[in-house]
Amino acid sequence: MRSTGSYATSTTLGESVRAFVPNPLPPGKPALAYVCYMEPNRSAEMALARLSGVTGLVPSVDWLLYSAIRKEALLTSQIEGTQATLIDLFDKEAGLAVSNTDDVEEVTNYLRAFRLVQQNLRDPSGLPLSIRLLCNAHSLLLDGARGTGKQPGELRRSQNWIGGTRPGNAVFVPPPPERVADLLADMERFIHAASANDLPPLVKIALVHAQFETVHPFLDGNGRIGRLLISALLEHWGLLSEPLMYLSGYLKQHQSEYYRRLSAIRTDGDWEGWVSFFLEGVAQAATDAERSIVAIASLLATHRRTLLASPKAGTASYRLFEMLPMMPRFTIERVRRSLNTSFPTANAAVKVLEDLGIVTEMTGQKKNRSYSYQHYIELMT
Repeated sequence: MRSTGSYATSTTLGESVRAFVPNPLPPGKPALAYVCYMEPNRSAEMALARLSGVTGLVPSVDWLLYSAIRKEALLTSQIEGTQATLIDLFDKEAGLAVSNTDDVEEVTNYLRAFRLVQQNLRDPSGLPLSIRLLCNAHSLLLDGARGTGKQPGELRRSQNWIGGTRPGNAVFVPPPPERVADLLADMERFIHAASANDLPPLVKIALVHAQFETVHPFLDGNGRIGRLLISALLEHWGLLSEPLMYLSGYLKQHQSEYYRRLSAIRTDGDWEGWVSFFLEGVAQAATDAERSIVAIASLLATHRRTLLASPKAGTASYRLFEMLPMMPRFTIERVRRSLNTSFPTANAAVKVLEDLGIVTEMTGQKKNRSYSYQHYIELMT
């Protein structure tokens, strides 16, 4: 059996525990078996290429990004127990009331963290993919009431554990806090090392994610930052130019196996099982995202033809229709501001789309009405 780390004694809450310290990447003695990733990697890369190829089916890639990024934000948060829904997120952005505001805040914080990382990677003067950048993202992720006392943006200074009520009966105890910075520095060197180029990029992403989760460098938010790191690495290594894939959907669907595969690396040295699982997930998630894009493109094309055939349609209703994929829930006032027009014009534009069955009024009231692009939302959920 391959050794993937060693144990160090860590004292916390008055008891001594064996904390796992992972070896630096890549796996060695023996090296990662080529046969475990050859075919799955080829399938995953082809699925990503097909996903990139269907983006031209819609006039604006921003339409696709709006929904894909929000699905990833929602699903990665749901893995950690957040109960928010996609409709909650759309309602908050529309200025409508939502009941579970704390959960929605966690999802929107992830969106802020994601944008920060993406902006830095795309700005020549921005931070490179680094522990410092991840700490900055973590600061945004834990911004707010739930992050109080959890050291947002800082590497942990105390021992944490996974499962159990205390370190002594935990399922897993990550490295002692004084080892975290060096372990992350090793991981960062692996990401940027030319010598790692003999492994396919997707395989390296699988290794980095597992290593990050094993180090567990923060007091909270490790899972979400670790999955954000996957998206960042997909762009960093040129596998997906836009974040159209929501891998967290696959990981949530197979959550027990996700955790079991990560654990088996530490207990059994089974890097191969984890890498195969991860690559299968990428292939499935990319295929799901591709199907979603095709379905969205078909829906928008159908509704556009319906609108163009209507004698009542005018410039305002055309412009409103083009906004719907990035504004699936809205009020008349939001339409007025978005179109920079008068209230009667905004109201008339919405009425055209409502009469054509493209949007649906949700309140049944005569005042303070809100609307939904329900066909689109159903495709998303």
